[in-house]
Amino acid sequence: MSDGAHRHKVVIIGSGFGGLFGTRALKRADVDVTLVAKTTHHLFQPLLYQVATGILSEGEIAPATRMVLRKQRNVEVLLGEVTDIDLENRTVTSHLLERTTVTPYDSLIVAAGADQSYFGNDQFAEFAPGMKNIDDALELRGRILGAFEQAELSHDHEERMRLLTFVVIGAGPTGVELAGQIAEMSDNTLKGAFRNIDPTEARVILLDAAPAVLPPMGKKLGDMAAKRLEKMGVEIQLNAMVVDVDADGLVVREKDGTERRIEAQCKVWSAGVAASKLGAVLAEQSGAEIDRAGRVRVLPDLTIPGNPNVFVVGDMMLVDGVPGMAQGAIQGSTYAAKAIIAGLKGQSPADRKPFKYFDKGSMATISRGDAVAKVGKLEFGGFFAWLGWLALHLWYIVGYQNRVITLTSWGVTFLTNKRGQMTITEQQVYARTALDALQTGAKKAIPPVHTSSPRALHKTEAPAAKAPATAPSKDAEQAG
Repeated sequence: MSDGAHRHKVVIIGSGFGGLFGTRALKRADVDVTLVAKTTHHLFQPLLYQVATGILSEGEIAPATRMVLRKQRNVEVLLGEVTDIDLENRTVTSHLLERTTVTPYDSLIVAAGADQSYFGNDQFAEFAPGMKNIDDALELRGRILGAFEQAELSHDHEERMRLLTFVVIGAGPTGVELAGQIAEMSDNTLKGAFRNIDPTEARVILLDAAPAVLPPMGKKLGDMAAKRLEKMGVEIQLNAMVVDVDADGLVVREKDGTERRIEAQCKVWSAGVAASKLGAVLAEQSGAEIDRAGRVRVLPDLTIPGNPNVFVVGDMMLVDGVPGMAQGAIQGSTYAAKAIIAGLKGQSPADRKPFKYFDKGSMATISRGDAVAKVGKLEFGGFFAWLGWLALHLWYIVGYQNRVITLTSWGVTFLTNKRGQMTITEQQVYARTALDALQTGAKKAIPPVHTSSPRALHKTEAPAAKAPATAPSKDAEQAG
């Protein structure tokens, strides 16, 4: 890239589907590409729940970005979190530890993705981690398997029931898939592995403030998924808004306003997303509109007002009819790359054709051999939907080797009920608490792996219920 002082400089923010596919689409273009991302890997997020439940390792769904792009000679990869975008001076500022990097651009593709949203209750994150990155998945795997280990040591029935209760908040695709896998793990993989507890007695609860399971996929498929989950023993609780979460459980508010408490050590949050804060940075400088989730209302060519060289794609873009799914990011970033290439050939931004999203459908797996799928007007479920789900996800995994390893792992899990990634460490379980203590300066001891959060395993008194937190507004209810 040393010969390119005069070459068109494209900066791409984010290494997710939008960032990676946008970079690849510029492979043969006469441009210099700089990919800036806060992680060193490309995450195949739809399979993150399989890392959390011991089916796949993180390396299979998160290959190193540098290795993926090592043969694309017009690309430079920079590690760092982008904190500012200067539209007037056309620069991107990123930080890594104490180092600040300012990268100039001629064209910019912003694909910084989204984080978990707790609807104004960020304190819930300590006790109910989300499912947005590798750290979340590994921590959750530690919490799930750690709960069984702790229950094995307890001789108190009430304590065991709390430890063996798993609550998944958010009945969207991620919540449905995760609840199904926790149920399968407890009923099959862990069966007979303990001497003092019966893992099949684990209680799995899927709850949502919405009135249906899988709302985006419609009533037919939602009901189909709910029936299958209930057959597996998953308790589905709808119209139930979470208003408080602590180490020992959570408080939910029913539709009629009444509140009740669920005792459960292991909780996971999959009930909402918030776009990267860079959306607000762009909106402030360009006058673009952003919605409650922080997504930027882009123009028909996916750019922002007054900046035809700045494209916003993926979870950060707000386009009617385009869901926050991988296909939206892939198609959006590919469109942006083609628009940049066309511009180099003389096309005016005014001559760009509007972005058109091609809906390839949506799928959600429920359990081994069972899934639901919506392709156009066709809605179906069962074994063939599951095979379609496997094939589609295998196709989009980056790298031939990763596809082979993933296929092998699936074969072992689905044919034998065994899972190859069942190792957990104390650091995975309690790293969040340790980091919080360091950041706040709190002088509190990090509990050993055989205890339940900051409370001792063998309790001498029942946990006290906390006062309910202020509930999210109606407009901010959980919708997985």
